Amino acid sequence: MASRLNPYISFGGNAKQAMEFYEQVFGGTLTLNTYSDVDTSGQAPEGIMHGMLESTSGYTIMGADTPPGQPHNPGNNIAMSLSGDDADELRGYWDKLSEGGSIAVPLEKQMWGDEFGMCVDRFGIAWMVNIGTTA
Repeated sequence: MASRLNPYISFGGNAKQAMEFYEQVFGGTLTLNTYSDVDTSGQAPEGIMHGMLESTSGYTIMGADTPPGQPHNPGNNIAMSLSGDDADELRGYWDKLSEGGSIAVPLEKQMWGDEFGMCVDRFGIAWMVNIGTTA
């Protein structure tokens, strides 16, 4: 397998809901492992220890609930970036990601010629979408 870069997102107790949301947006196969899947002592914390979504378009998103006792700082230091030239596909993602969230920059033509937008989804994750020109 070639090396790949993908995001890993820490959630504040709603990793299952967030990862299922991204599965609805991008499609693909979602695998979720809870803390109790690996710790059967009955003392495992609640929540998702590791989740991975492998989309049909080749995107991979990983995420988990922040372990108990560790600080959770949603969206402070990451932004997810989607880019390409399939305008219909990317606009579809944009519509789903921005629904219920907030739009910082509307998805529209920018000075460099591409369509670009920035939003924060309903889980507090920042997204950038860039639709390249095919001229």
